[in-house]
Amino acid sequence: MQYEEFYRWSVEQPEAFWAEQAKRIHWHSPPRQILDVSLPPFRRWFVGGTTNLCYNALDRHLEERGGQLALVAVSTETGVTRELSYSDLYREVNTFAAVLVSLGVGKGDRVVIYLPNIAEAVFAMLACARIGAIHSVVFGGFASHNLALRIDDAQPALLVAADAGMRGGKVIPYKPLVDAALEEASWKPAHVLIVDRGLDPQMTRVAGRDLDYATLRASCDGVEVPVAWLESNEPSYLLYTSGTTGKPKGIQRDVGGYAVAMALSITTVFDIAPGQVMFSTSDVGWAVGHSYNVYGPLIGGATSLLYEGLPTNPDPGIWWQLCERYGVRTMFSSPTGIRVLKKQDASWLKKYDLSRLKWLFLAGEPLDEPTAEWITRGLGVPVIDNYWQTETGWPAITLMPGLDLKPVKFGSPGLPSPGYRMKVIDEATGEELPPHRKGVLVFEPPLPPGCLSTVWRDDDRYVTSYFSHFNELLYSSLDWAIRDDNGYTTILGRTDDVINVAGHRLGTREIEESVSTHPACAEAAVVGVQDDLKGQVPVVFATLKQGVAEPPAEVARAMQQRVVQQLGGVAKPARIYVVNALPKTRSGKLLRRSLQALVQHTDPGDLSTLDDPNALEEVRRALDRGPDQ
Repeated sequence: MQYEEFYRWSVEQPEAFWAEQAKRIHWHSPPRQILDVSLPPFRRWFVGGTTNLCYNALDRHLEERGGQLALVAVSTETGVTRELSYSDLYREVNTFAAVLVSLGVGKGDRVVIYLPNIAEAVFAMLACARIGAIHSVVFGGFASHNLALRIDDAQPALLVAADAGMRGGKVIPYKPLVDAALEEASWKPAHVLIVDRGLDPQMTRVAGRDLDYATLRASCDGVEVPVAWLESNEPSYLLYTSGTTGKPKGIQRDVGGYAVAMALSITTVFDIAPGQVMFSTSDVGWAVGHSYNVYGPLIGGATSLLYEGLPTNPDPGIWWQLCERYGVRTMFSSPTGIRVLKKQDASWLKKYDLSRLKWLFLAGEPLDEPTAEWITRGLGVPVIDNYWQTETGWPAITLMPGLDLKPVKFGSPGLPSPGYRMKVIDEATGEELPPHRKGVLVFEPPLPPGCLSTVWRDDDRYVTSYFSHFNELLYSSLDWAIRDDNGYTTILGRTDDVINVAGHRLGTREIEESVSTHPACAEAAVVGVQDDLKGQVPVVFATLKQGVAEPPAEVARAMQQRVVQQLGGVAKPARIYVVNALPKTRSGKLLRRSLQALVQHTDPGDLSTLDDPNALEEVRRALDRGPDQ
């Protein structure tokens, strides 16, 4: 079926469309009603149907592909590789589920999972799904205060943690962070289940509270735990995202709608069939990690490659070496990850046999055109941008090579995914804008299956956070966007990432893209800072590729001139700082607000997710010495 026909079916006859897609998963009892929109903007998909995420990911595949690889967990930090067939993974998940049951965890209980990208994280998630517990994965190494906030909101019966993680060869102890979080949190889970990797010999345990997973695993090994059949709209998991109030929002996902969205997207978007291999470089603690490290590939009967380590360790070819070794068909990473590799010798892209690699998907932040062109040229495979949010759970805008691949247009993630009724509207009037006019990207309810169903225990916040920005009931993405005559959408950055220079509104991404066209630029971040004359002016922080011979001041001048040539004098950066590193979160997002605060000598805010503290010091030193242009 052609994309246009498929998409039109999904938005013009949503109930018929999603009834057909629901056949992609196993239902213990079929839905009585496909869609209930009696209480907008809330909606319920596949009402009355019962199913289970773990059953769809494991049990139903055992007869046909029990011996096939289901999960490959590779750690270049510890040198450990684990290869598990569907039968192996079934046994490990049942064992973990038996441990949970032995600790009194049951249907509806929350379990906070604080683990790195290791096999046990997958076991824990699927074990919770099996027994109907609600998991909340918190990115491993997250600061104790942020962990405490999530514990208090989720009120878990159990916390699962590792003794430590590793990054760049450095051990990051988790247990002291857990102890500090539980000291701060008002809610105290009965137990902390520790996956001891032997990385922190100094780890202390609290008697009666802290339990060793290996010990309990030995006593439960081989036990089979029955599946808990859940009504489609019961919660499957919580995934916290930052809120404007400082209190994180618990994005609540359902069971049936999410399973159907995963089954649909893994084939039509990511072009993965049973037995094929998908490699997502995301951490399991992020939305991509949930959907395309764990649930999507396994629901689709594929093999998931899980990686703990840096893209440059032991060398910048490690990702491609893994692609060759396991015959990866579809890879999913982030623009930041590719920009890290862009600073390395491009010959690493040609060292390994990538003949089985068909697609590279990139998401998490806007993909700049120079980076897209560089990696496309280097790998010789299509690079497909895709746009989504923690809230959507799967791509809202992308191309669909598994169905009907439309032309790739650098700078745009593509076309709306099935079920997403999108508009670009004027922020002041709420009126839909014609092509080539910048506005706010919104989705008309009902949101398709897979999207958040509400904010955990806070329906009012769900409505006010997402549906109260305009007179009409619309989901606001809080992203600027522009569409062309063919329906391709380009994301121009957050609605709060706008620089107002002497009355001219400029998106930070537009300037970043212009700076990045300079051949010496590896990555750029633009922030707006206060100016007495113009209100705001753009300030640029840029890193350079390895081996650049020109002096930083010369490169900075050329970057500035490019912006003037491409965007006009009004967009001319007031200052450009050439730095060795940019401050980012562990998921690779640039901390633009912190950069802006440092320039303006104000509080940089919560830096608990900062990946490399040295990057922040590098920026401070650059500010002290003055701009390069």
